[in-house]
Amino acid sequence: MRLLKVATCNLNQWAMDFDCNLKNIKESITKSKQSGAVIRLGPELEITGYGCEDHFLELDTVSHSWECLKEILVGDYTDGILCSIGMPVIRGSERYNCQLLCYNRKILMIRPKIWLANDGNYRELRWFTAWKQRDQLEEFQLPPDVAEALSQTSVPFGYGYIQFLDTAVAAEVCEELFTPVPPHAELALNGVEVFLNASGSHHQLRKLDVRLRAFIGATHTRGGVYMYSNHQGCDGARLYYDGCSCVVVNGDVVAQGSQFSLKDVEVLVAQVDLDAVASLRGSISSFQEQASCKTKVSSITAPYKLCQSFDPRLLLSSPLKIKYHSPEEEIAFGPGCWMWDYLRRSGASGFLLPLSGGADSSSVAAIVGCMCQLVVKEIANGDEQVKADAIRIGHYTDGKYPTDSKEFAKRIFYTVFMGTENSSDATRSRAKLLADEIGSWHLDVSIDTVISSLISLFQTLTGKRPVYKVDGGSNAENLGLQNIQARIRMVLAFMLASLLPWAHSKPGFYLVLGSSNVDEGLRGYLTKYDCSSADINPIGSISKQDLRAFLKWAAVHLDYPSLAEIEAAPPTAELEPIRSNYSQLDEVDMGMTYEELSIYGRLRKIFRCGPVSMFQSYSPEDNRFDLRQFLYNSSWPHQFRKIDELVNQLDGNKPIVGASAEHEQMGVALDRGGGGMGVVAAGSGDPRAGL
Repeated sequence: MRLLKVATCNLNQWAMDFDCNLKNIKESITKSKQSGAVIRLGPELEITGYGCEDHFLELDTVSHSWECLKEILVGDYTDGILCSIGMPVIRGSERYNCQLLCYNRKILMIRPKIWLANDGNYRELRWFTAWKQRDQLEEFQLPPDVAEALSQTSVPFGYGYIQFLDTAVAAEVCEELFTPVPPHAELALNGVEVFLNASGSHHQLRKLDVRLRAFIGATHTRGGVYMYSNHQGCDGARLYYDGCSCVVVNGDVVAQGSQFSLKDVEVLVAQVDLDAVASLRGSISSFQEQASCKTKVSSITAPYKLCQSFDPRLLLSSPLKIKYHSPEEEIAFGPGCWMWDYLRRSGASGFLLPLSGGADSSSVAAIVGCMCQLVVKEIANGDEQVKADAIRIGHYTDGKYPTDSKEFAKRIFYTVFMGTENSSDATRSRAKLLADEIGSWHLDVSIDTVISSLISLFQTLTGKRPVYKVDGGSNAENLGLQNIQARIRMVLAFMLASLLPWAHSKPGFYLVLGSSNVDEGLRGYLTKYDCSSADINPIGSISKQDLRAFLKWAAVHLDYPSLAEIEAAPPTAELEPIRSNYSQLDEVDMGMTYEELSIYGRLRKIFRCGPVSMFQSYSPEDNRFDLRQFLYNSSWPHQFRKIDELVNQLDGNKPIVGASAEHEQMGVALDRGGGGMGVVAAGSGDPRAGL
């Protein structure tokens, strides 16, 4: 038996924080060595952090990366262990996204990425060049200070693998696994047994299975040990990287890391038998035949052994049942972990949420409550970094620290019900009850006097005083009066977030949380610069249907029972007067149900349907990424004329009256009720994002 112990990791890196990132890398290598591993894999671009964006265009970013790598290599970190470390490298005039394979204080190979991620949230072609010379390895001259420190002037650069005395190892970086012809296929035919996939993959609801199926498929029919490492946490941008590093052997997952965690460093170790790989490949006739006429891939020789001989005391890692979180758990833990990172790194002292008692804002409140529960749990489990951050953010003294999530929430979470004469007692009481369950510092504020002052100012300017439609006003009056309320709430929220800590003798400021779901953002069913304008929006990529399922789950599993009543209540903006014969309802205002709105979002986002295709199509998927323009002619004359023709055919050539006008409702202005030519239909999320 050729026994091989390998280690992969989830790292919570922070873009451009080289000291923090270097510390995490060193810790992960140390833990890997302590476990007896001889291969350590880290995530893509781990030295810089994945989300540096245009900082990658700065020469300083590359220079600092070399400085960090040199510090690793001049120490004993790589003694006896192959380390794959990700960083940007400039070769000539091109910048590459690279994995540097290091062993015994030397760089054995620099592997540039050959297929770059360039869709959805990813813009790697903006910063990097894809390596195209796949037929040979070239020599790369190391920077003079690195060369002097390592006593090594050059290193092989390009696509290839490392042939050790007892096995062959190669890198396959993130996106390359998902290409139509992935590198691991020909690498396997060339004898590579261990594949190292360094990744920067962010969280997307219900998509972990796609990733795991790819790892399993890569080795199920070809054999091999597939190692996967990923970032975990918020590295400084709006994405949450969801970890889940793993090791797969011949199609079986033998080690799986956490998907949602507050830990900065998580190392995953597996003991594997490479003879099992050779045995599987030798038993597949087609593999043998294709290997005999393979395209040769360049390689370098490393005169080292990585494997151990058979030892009956060493136990192999056995196949595991893959751990999947339910969508409701993903909504709780993904945004919750991301928000904790954002909070501890922003310098803020907490969050402020306008809490209306409706489904959306209550979902955000529950996610913050979940975050508080996770913090207390990790402190109880002995995580000193979480404890230190919680003490600092919560302003604990005299050796105290959070031991109760409600007590912690009281310190770092404000909720505010901003009521008007149009608010119901039911929503006010639901907001208060939920705040009590979570433990937030809750305020009940009436904003009628501010609204009245603005209306009086308008009357002074124009001599006219607008009234609601239910009282005989026009659509323009009705819409204007609704939007005044919504925008005042935004102004008040930011004022309270900046001044309440001061009023309560707390240092710092609070971050304002938004609560606009992806469906409403797509449809344009929100007021510009209302509570949809915030520092961060934890549910901006989550559909209403998913949020309602989350509320039911959280009522039980987060122990916030009032959420069940909130979920069951009809959605309403409460921006119009309540009458005995009239009550404002969101679905009536929009002209469609939330279920239909979710279908609308799925068609537009995932399948990129235009108006005609949306009319003809249906899909059960959902998606949250869009880079189309936001200003539309809401009449869509050509498209709606085509839809009218299709409806005419379906109705047996009956004439259609007002069909185009009805279809115009597919575009809704950002101000509630909308109208006119300016229509926003583009969202703010990503097809693979859950935040």
